[in-house]
Amino acid sequence: MSPQPTRRTVLATAAAAAGTAALGPLASPASATDHTASRPRPTVVLVHGGFADATASWSDVTAQLQARGYRVIAPANPLRSLPTDAAYLSSLLDSIDGPVVLAGHSYGGAVITNAAAGHANVKALVYVAAFVPDTGEALGELIGRYPGSEIQAALTPVPYPNPDGTTGTDLYLQPDKLRQVFAADLPASTTRIMAATQRPFSAACFSDLTQAAAWHTTPSWGLIATQDKAIPPALQRFFYQRAGARTVQVAASHCAMVSHPDLVTRLITNAANATD
Repeated sequence: MSPQPTRRTVLATAAAAAGTAALGPLASPASATDHTASRPRPTVVLVHGGFADATASWSDVTAQLQARGYRVIAPANPLRSLPTDAAYLSSLLDSIDGPVVLAGHSYGGAVITNAAAGHANVKALVYVAAFVPDTGEALGELIGRYPGSEIQAALTPVPYPNPDGTTGTDLYLQPDKLRQVFAADLPASTTRIMAATQRPFSAACFSDLTQAAAWHTTPSWGLIATQDKAIPPALQRFFYQRAGARTVQVAASHCAMVSHPDLVTRLITNAANATD
């Protein structure tokens, strides 16, 4: 029997009239391990977003997936540019035998959207409070389509030298604003560590254009974080409806995979169980 949802967690499928496919009941922890014996269990690749690393973003989800018997890879997203980061992830996908479920948080959603194109072994895309751009779109333009993002006002730009002698710009979240904008439902002790250990995020990632959108041909799932102050919930809904994703929503901050790892794990295992 599935555990009862907490008061903080609200699960709902998107309205059919809005054009988003229904996810249906999330698998219980027991049934989520029951991948059909005749099919190879997919490798789950977890891609973090800007300012973060794989450990801070995916530790709890990784542990739960491993406990259910999945092979998990949570690589370090370079955060240098969308073409660079997508090419890096694409090379990693080339090294994996068998089916893959590819999950991305925040900016990681844009990376998996580009990187999965042309990879027939990627059987499902899972977006967690994520960008889901289409070909020719830039994240810096998309973030302003709906009101509610507080991320721009919380950024500190820091110049850095490129190998060719030009100057790039890295972005950091101001430590006193990180919890409010990024992770309001996490303990202050956790967000202080997140602020101190955040990774530089190149501003180029917001101006780079998406070169390919794998969601046009690969089934997708999406989690809407309804208290997100980084990527507005309305923008997440727009992305997922456009992609035809099966969705759930939760009253969570931008870091929903940290505050609600059980739900995110079940969403990923649902996607895994739906692969051919």
